[in-house]
This record gives sequence, structure tokens and C-alpha cells, in this order.
Amino acid sequence: MLRVVRRLFRPTITRSGLEERNIRLEVISGKNLQVPSERIPAGIYISVNVDSRRRWKSAISVLSSDESVVWGNSVTLPSHASPALSVEIRASYELGRMLGGGEVVGRLQMSWDELLDHGDEPFDLSFPPVCGVRPSIKLKAAIVHACDDQDDALFDSLVDCKIARDTDAGHAQLAKYARRKRFSHLKRAVDHFQLVLDLCPVSHPDHATALTNLACTRLLGYIRNDVQDIDATTYLFRDALALRPQPHPDHPLSVYNLTQALNWRHSKKGTAADIREAAQLYHELLPLCPEGTYLRSVAAGKNGVDYVIGCNNLPPDGSDEDVHLRRVVLELCPLGHRLHPRALSMLTQAVKARFNQHGSIDDLDTSVQLGRECMSLCPEGHADRDAYLNQLASSLVSRFLHQGKSNDLDEAISLYEEALRPRPVRQEYRDFSLSNLGGALMSRFNERGDIDDITRAISLYREALTLQPPGHPRRDVTLTNLALALQTRYNKSHVSEDLNGAIDLYHESLRLKGLDHPGHPATLCGFSSALCSRFTETQKNEDVEEAITLCQQSLAALSSLHPDRYFSYIWLEKAYLSRYRILHDPADLSLAIENFRLASRHPTQGFPRRITTACNWTVVAERHGHGSALEAYNACFDLLDSHLATRSSTISRREAAAAFNGVRSLPVDAASCAIRHDNLRQAVELAEQGRGQQWSLASRLRSPVENLESANPTLAHNYLQLSKLVSDTAHSSATIADRAAADREATEYRRLTRQWEDAVAEIRNLPAFSRFLLPPSYEDLQGAARQGPVIILVASQYSCSAIIVPTSGDPHHVPLPSIALADLKILKDRFTRAIRESSRMNPGESRTDLIVLLRIIWDQIMLPIVDVLEHVLKLKHRSRIWLCPTAAFTSIPLHAAHPFQTKPDRSGKEPCLEDLYICSYTPTLSALIRSRQLMKKRVPPSFVAIGQGQPGAGKGKALLACRQRSSSSSISSVPATANRSTISGDEATRAGALSALQQNTWVHLACHGQAGS
Repeated sequence: MLRVVRRLFRPTITRSGLEERNIRLEVISGKNLQVPSERIPAGIYISVNVDSRRRWKSAISVLSSDESVVWGNSVTLPSHASPALSVEIRASYELGRMLGGGEVVGRLQMSWDELLDHGDEPFDLSFPPVCGVRPSIKLKAAIVHACDDQDDALFDSLVDCKIARDTDAGHAQLAKYARRKRFSHLKRAVDHFQLVLDLCPVSHPDHATALTNLACTRLLGYIRNDVQDIDATTYLFRDALALRPQPHPDHPLSVYNLTQALNWRHSKKGTAADIREAAQLYHELLPLCPEGTYLRSVAAGKNGVDYVIGCNNLPPDGSDEDVHLRRVVLELCPLGHRLHPRALSMLTQAVKARFNQHGSIDDLDTSVQLGRECMSLCPEGHADRDAYLNQLASSLVSRFLHQGKSNDLDEAISLYEEALRPRPVRQEYRDFSLSNLGGALMSRFNERGDIDDITRAISLYREALTLQPPGHPRRDVTLTNLALALQTRYNKSHVSEDLNGAIDLYHESLRLKGLDHPGHPATLCGFSSALCSRFTETQKNEDVEEAITLCQQSLAALSSLHPDRYFSYIWLEKAYLSRYRILHDPADLSLAIENFRLASRHPTQGFPRRITTACNWTVVAERHGHGSALEAYNACFDLLDSHLATRSSTISRREAAAAFNGVRSLPVDAASCAIRHDNLRQAVELAEQGRGQQWSLASRLRSPVENLESANPTLAHNYLQLSKLVSDTAHSSATIADRAAADREATEYRRLTRQWEDAVAEIRNLPAFSRFLLPPSYEDLQGAARQGPVIILVASQYSCSAIIVPTSGDPHHVPLPSIALADLKILKDRFTRAIRESSRMNPGESRTDLIVLLRIIWDQIMLPIVDVLEHVLKLKHRSRIWLCPTAAFTSIPLHAAHPFQTKPDRSGKEPCLEDLYICSYTPTLSALIRSRQLMKKRVPPSFVAIGQGQPGAGKGKALLACRQRSSSSSISSVPATANRSTISGDEATRAGALSALQQNTWVHLACHGQAGS
């Protein structure tokens, strides 16, 4: 009712009445606020021109994502100043100091009557359309009494200066260019903004604004192909950003402007560095843009973050920069974002690609962990699940090839088969899954030798080829894989059709591959190996010559640290060795050995392959009498030590060592080699290093550090803490069943091990600790002979002999020419039978077989040793000697050696070994030294008897009988003061036994061990 009354009274207002009144205008909000030039504004404000000299400006408010603005500003306007007022919506490109008035979004002229026509109610004021949409603002107007002159402070004077005029003119021309697309408007806009920049040198407060206006104008021209020089435009944006560091109010918009230049340059030039930089800038920008703002919506939209994510699908190049880009993109797509799984997958691929380039096990473990995370986000039925199955399986196969963990390979095959099941015949990418499964089966064949695996792999590759007609982008890769599978089967079955088929396939694959194809070097190597195999079969010299050339070409195509150089070295070695076996040129043998050396030392290839190579090197060097044999053995031990150090438990280290054929004989073969090279000291060191290798890490973690604690307490404390952490992690990892958790634990173990190694390296820098925890030298090992000489019995396939380590001086070599390794194995079997038969005989019966065998031990083994002890070392009778048997010697009762003969003068029986010396055994010299060190601590002795656990009912009863049998034979030799305990029944577990070993000084195992294990 009140509104109607006002309408009735309004026409009676006279001009003189208005002169006595003012109008209060409240600017509430705006919507549909699009900018004609298509630039992203810093904010929007309202300008009201009061008269020719003054205007009122609202606050500059940030535009919302829905293109709306809220102001809530009000002003009292004198109605007598002009007959009408001009209202403008303007876009400001600065939140800080403004240059000019900004860009006009909309302009209206209206009378005071029109303004007052809505009473006290808010009303919408619409403006002419911009980009097809009418912008509008919500106002509220009312007549108020005159205010004092203080209201004049609310108005800005309209300053008429050249840089402001040219800036506003530039905005106007750019808006016309955006609307009409005429180059003349673009040129005028550029001219205006360039003139402003010329008038605003570097020291001018508006220099950054002038740079930005010119750059934005040039960028729009570049987008529409009217400007070609994007590099200069990008430099302008960079300079503006440098002048607006955080927390400058215009820093976020300056960052965004630079991203747009980078994105558009990338879209037209494909520069990878641009997209990496843009991703990093978005990563910096988004936290600075509050949710719901227009700047955040466009930065996160299709021309911003979404564009970068789209570029994330580009093939990874294995660089650190590429991995960093994928990490940034993943952070831009947090958990819950629709593109999070894809971003996670691309990071997985990038990390795996970096592993392929540089061979870091950390990258490989990371790719497995990320792959598992991808899988967890894609349950069964998800469209991308099979792709992520393939991705995780690929990482697992690579880790198997790098570290030799069989469960990785088995899991990979299971994943590949699951990925293949959802794909119907002829579906896109089925060929990819077929090839992946074929590769995993071929790897399993190489490990386990099941012919069904390689046969199935060949079948899968052939099926994949049927899905890849000529011209298919992956056909060349499948041709190479099929060739390798056929060649692998040839190496097993020696069917010539397989070898000839492989060579034909390699030819076709190379024809399809360009020289710059990433798979070209690997195909060259595979082709080379096939030609070597044919040379061995046909002895055609042109085959081996071509094989050598192909390997040399593959090396030339690979960087110095590329993991695949290893394969080039391997096949080059095989080519030279193949030619040596036919032509017997010593130069070929030397070249083969040099490639063995290079392959075993190649740092970016996994330890299992390098260990196998070093072992093969020892065999070739021994077989052909090459002087590098000792070097090869040392390489084996160093690589094996590094490989076993990556395993977090004693059991896993034993399993890892057992995966290599012939590794158990390496210590004795190495010692034999050193003996044949007249280097007895090194023979002792090699035998010790190799035999204690599987246990070396555990023993080193428990090494006494009393001397170190005196020299440097801080280093000693750090070392002991890290040793405990490594040991605890090793024990906990042995009980983890979950694969993902086990992977995380392995990564943590490796991280701690690196810290431990760094601590050890720091200790070795101390003057008196240069050999801290290194394999002991001969001088160190000789400490084991302090209470009597130690006799190392070496049973090698190359020779059998003994080394006597005396209390002082050099070791003594005792040849055993009458016995070979095969004889020892026969002797061991005969002893087993004789002892079994003797146990069934009556006490009075003669043990003829045992007597014969003990006499053989005396004559062929112990008598030559006793001669050296008596006549060379002058060792007194009844002195203590320590026997340290190796390999087959461990199964023979050396201490029981007996001549069973009468003295020549008939004065009595010839003395046996135990009549002459007190014999004791030690597994290694280091074990003897450590035991004496522990005895120095005077720990109260304790004894535990551990029964042999048997699964199933009645286990406790069986163990009880076992315990009773053991009491008389073993407990009687335990010191009377020792604390005694027993573990049996359900407590006799692996964990219980390990705990008992740690807590007791004496232990008796009521079970049977495997000789030599």
C-alpha cells in the first residue's frame, strides 16, 4: 500500500524539490557478467558517472564461477548534478593498482525518475547482450535528505591522462576484435597497449599491468592465427609474473595468464617442457583460488587443468621431469576426482619408463605399489580394470627379472590371465593382452624349464599376430616376441625349423622398425643371438660376422646407462665365444671375456642377471684357462653380496642364493682357483667370503662395536640404532602375507639398509676403521688359529686340497692328488650305507666296511695333512686343531681317520688322528672368531634342546621321545652351571627356534640337518 502512495505522490516532485534531496543507491549484485574481450578479469565493479568531472566506483568484487558478483555497496548521489546518470559495468584486470578504467561490460543511460520507479524494492537492471547473454545488476534506490559535503570524498575525479586513455582505448579495440575478428582492431589494440608499455618503463608502478595487457592481446591474436610469435608473448607474461610475486593481489591471475600462453604454445608446437611448466603452475595456482571463484573454475576447466590432464596421456619418456609432471597432475586430480585413476595410471607408466631407462629398483617398487592402488580403485566390471591388470602385471614381471622373486612372476601370470578373460575375440587390445601373457610364460619357462609354458607362449604370440595385419602399429613388436620365443624353444629342443622361423621373423620386424624405434636395439640383439645359434650349427662365418655387427649397432644406439646395453654385451660375448670355439683365435676369447666383464658390471641391470653372467664368466675362464678367472669369482661374490642384502630375512637370502645354479660350489671353486694361481692368502679369503655370504648381513648387524664406542660414541650409537631397525624390519617382514604390505615393507627395509650402509661408510672414514664390516682379510682370519691351526678342506670340481692356516705366518697348501670331488661323493655314499648297516649289527661284530673307509680317509686325506703339521709346522702331539670342511668333506667323519695298522717294529698300533691331535670343527673361521668374542662377555651359559616339530596329532608325544633320546648324548657335555630349557611340541616352531637361538649360548637340535646346507 505504501508503494502505491509513493507512486501517487512522485509526479508532484519538482526540479526545485530534487535539488533539495539526494538519492541513495545501493548496488547489490550482478549476474551473467561475461567480458566482451573474453579475457579473465581480476574482478568486476560498477561505475556511476555523476557529472562530467566525477564518478563513483563500487568495490572490485571477484567474479564467481557462475559469472555472478556480490557487492553490497551503497552511495548517496546528488540529483541536481545532472539530469540523468550513466551506469557502467566494468571489468578490472587488476585487484591492486588499476591502470585506466578497465573494460566496459555494459553501459546504460537512465533518468532519475526511472531509477526511482521501483520504490524501496530491489530491482534488476539489464544491459545490452554480451556474447549472446544479457548482463544485469540488482539495485535499490531511495530519496534521502541532503548530506553534508563529506559525501564528496566518495567520488573519484575523472583523471584525463595519456596512459589511461590509451589503456581504455586498447581494451575497447580488443573487445571489438573479439567480437568482429577483424585484424585492424587487433592491430589498433596492440598499438595502444605497446604505446602504454613504452610510457611505463620497468620502474613504473604500472609496468606489470602494461605488460599483461599487451601480452593478452597478442595471445588472442595467436589463438586466432593472426599473430605468429608466441615466444615473445610468453616472455611478456613471465616478466609480469616476476613483478607480482606472492602475496601480490594480482599474482594468481598472472600465473593463470602464463599457463594459457604455455598451453596454447604446446597445443601448436607440442613442446613437452611447456606442459610440464603449466602443470607445475596450476599446482601452485589452485590453492590460491578459493572454491567457487571464476578464476578457479577456468583454471580447473577444459583450457586449464583438464588440458594438462589430457596431455598426460602422452607416452612417458622416462625422464625425471616427466615423472614430476605426472605427480603434479595426480595432485591436481585428488582421490574422488573422475580422472584420478587415469592420472594414477599415467604416473605408474612414467615411473616404470624411468626404471626401463635407468634401472632403479625404487622406481620399480613404486610402479608396483601405484599399480596396486589403481587396481583397488577399479573393481571387477570397471571399464579400465583389464588395462590396470596389464599394467600391474608388467611391473611385476620386470621386478621378477630384476630381483628374481618367483611369486612376482606367478602373480603377474594370474593377472594377465584375468585381464585376458573379459576380452572377447577380435576386441581391440586383445592382441596386447595375448602378447603380455606370452612374455610372462616365456619368463617362467626360462626359470623352470616347463616346455608347456614356451609352447603356449608361441601359440599366444601367433594368435596376437592374426589380430595385427600389416600396418598395425604393434605388429613389429609381436614379430620380435614370437621370434624370441621360437629361438628360446630351439635352445631347448634344437629343432631347426624354430631357429629358421625366428631368423625370418627378426628380418621382418627390422624391416618394419625405423632406426629411431625404441625397440630397434633389442631386436638387433635378438637377431644377433639367432645368427650365433645358426653359426654354431652350420659354421658359416658370415652368420657370426653379421651377429657381431648387429650387436655393435645396438650398443651404438643405446645410452651408456641404458639397462638394455646388458643384452648387447651378452650377445656380443656369445658371438665372440662362438667364433673362438671354431677358429680358436685368442683375440676372440679376450673380447668375449671383456663383454662378460662389461655385462656383469652394468649398473642399471638387475642383480640376478649380472650374477648369472659372472658365474658363466667363471666357467668360461676356467674351461679355457683364461687369467680373468679370479676376477670373475670376485665379481660373483660382490654381486651376490649386494643382491642378498636386498632380502630382509635369512630364509629369503638362502632362497635367493639357491636360485642360481652352481652358486653353492663358488666358494670352493674360487679357493681352488686361487690355489692354482699360488695365492693361498686369497684362497682363504675367498673360501671364507663365499661360505659365510648368506649369513653375512645378519652377523654384521650383530658385530661388536666396543672399539668404535670408545673412538666415536655418536657414530656407534647411530650404527647400533640402524642395525636394530634393519634387523627388526627383517624379522617383521618374514611374517607378512599380504603382497601389497610386503612390498611396502621391502621398500622400507631397503631405505633403512641404505641409511645403514651410509653409517658404515662414515665409520670407515675413521682412521682405525677403514675395514669395518668388510670381508675379513687373511690377517683378520688368522685370529681363528690363535689356539691351534685351522685346516680348510677344499672340495672343488677343479681340485681337492687342504689349506692349513697356522698361528702365524703364511698358509700352507696340502695337495690331495689321490682324491677328486667324484671320489668324495662316492665316499660319502659309502659311509652312509656303512653307518646304516653298522647300526643293525651286534656290538661284537666287526665293522669291516667302516674300517676300510676310515683307512681311506687317513691315507688319502688326513695323512698328508698330518705330515705337514708334524714336519713343517712342528705341531706338538695332543695339540688342538680345527677342521673346517667344505662341500662333500662336510659329510665325511674326518676326525675319525684311522690307519688301522701295526707299527713297523710291532710295538703297537699306529696312532689315529685323535691319538695325535684334539680335533674340533668350525663352519667358518669367522664363526670361530665370533664365538670367542662372545665368550669374553662372560654371559652365564644357557642350554636349550629343541625337538623336531611334526604336524598332525601326536606331535607332542613324538617330540618327547626325541627329547629323551637326546638327553644322554648331548646334555652331558653341557656345563653343569648352565641354565637348561626345552622347546617341544607346538612351541617347536621356526619362530620359537629363532628366538631360542638368540637367547641361549648352547643349543641342541633334536633333528637331522642336510649336509653342506
